[in-house]
Amino acid sequence: MGESDIFAGLASVLPPERILGSEAARRVYAHDAYTVDRSAPDVIVLPETTEEAQSVIRWCLAHQVPFTPRGAGTGLSGGAMAAKGGVILSTKRLNRILQIDIPNRRLHAQAGVANLKLSQAVAAEGFHFAPDPSSQSVSTLGGNIAENSGGPHTLKYGVTAPHILAMTWIDNAGEVRTWGTGVEGGPGPDLLSVLVGSEGTLGFVTEAWVKLTPLPARVETLLASFPSVVAATETVAEIIAAGVIPAALEMMDRNILVAVQAAFGLEVPAGTEAMLLVECDGSPAAAQAEIEEVYAICQRFGAIELKLAANEAERKHLWTARKKGVGAMGRLAPTVVTHDGVIPRSKLPEMLTFVYEVAEAERLGVANIFHAGDGNLHPCFYFDDREPGVVERVVRAGERILTKCIELGGSVSGEHGIGVEKVDFMPLMFSEADLALQGDVKRMFPISEFANPCKVLPNLKGCVEHQRRWRGAAH
Repeated sequence: MGESDIFAGLASVLPPERILGSEAARRVYAHDAYTVDRSAPDVIVLPETTEEAQSVIRWCLAHQVPFTPRGAGTGLSGGAMAAKGGVILSTKRLNRILQIDIPNRRLHAQAGVANLKLSQAVAAEGFHFAPDPSSQSVSTLGGNIAENSGGPHTLKYGVTAPHILAMTWIDNAGEVRTWGTGVEGGPGPDLLSVLVGSEGTLGFVTEAWVKLTPLPARVETLLASFPSVVAATETVAEIIAAGVIPAALEMMDRNILVAVQAAFGLEVPAGTEAMLLVECDGSPAAAQAEIEEVYAICQRFGAIELKLAANEAERKHLWTARKKGVGAMGRLAPTVVTHDGVIPRSKLPEMLTFVYEVAEAERLGVANIFHAGDGNLHPCFYFDDREPGVVERVVRAGERILTKCIELGGSVSGEHGIGVEKVDFMPLMFSEADLALQGDVKRMFPISEFANPCKVLPNLKGCVEHQRRWRGAAH
């Protein structure tokens, strides 16, 4: 079907003003934060209720039109890209908090509510939604569910899956389903954990009940500057080896700090090559004991400067480099591609050395800002995509880094999914039997080749143009 036919058909189920089809809109929605692969949708639709979303999906299924769920588009693997055109099903208007149930420590919200707004809605009651992606001010609950997102506080509080109590979703046959009892530990198979992280390939989530976590009685935040990346990474390993599990343990290298200096005037001690942002929380006594041990470890490993927040205002200031880092990368180059591999913490020095070597070999700028505590790397390659051949070098660099993550016993994804970017890497991580089992699990649900096509599992029909074939680049 052509764009005008799709627009006209969907106008029968949605008000026309909530169907976008202009060239500008299609260009904006042609990619997510993984910008080196693009595919424009024919139209973008903005449902406001589960029933409206169901009507759109049923229309797409009846007319064999691909549809792709999308939240804020902050994913890093092309998971929210309309790989085969068709309809982008946006959660932008599914943005209401439906119920707050403090006695049972839970909250009911539509999928398009921004992550941070969940916590803000219950902060006065002493609670928060613990998963906190760095993009939490814009990334949505539905997107967090699709990617099983993490964030700086994942080390202690976990990724999205254990914080979802129930959800309403539309399966790939167009039926509305509700899974979960709304309380933790309900009977029966944990089907919620199958749906969380499935990247919209099993259905479109419209609402969810989330678990609320009490705010800690005390938070201690430390920013430590180091003369080398090696010293910072060795400090990370020692903190965990000492039995301290911080709420957050984040690292930023020199190029991130240069960008934040340029954008926000961040003060960086002379000779700093890396910073660690460490946060410990809990009871006043426990938080203080942990941060004192972290402080001593940082001193032993040669920290140039240690700053301990004395109040909430200082705490927010110390988080500046981590929270603003990726956004500040625009000061270094017009285009940034961020990767999302995972390695064992003990391999951080080796892996970062490899990242810098790859960047030099491919003549690319690279900056590292990541969740050091759980080994979730985010190498950020910065470049000008107008330069001939540079995108190919960026893709090749990413292939080498992700392959190295697997070789070191890690994963090609920590919190941003497989999408289209990493489909070809799945056979490097999983055997044929493993992938067949994943396919069997998927077939337990209604299947449609039109539901977020070309994502997660390899060898999907008609998706070759979005697969950057792995060529053994690391060898």
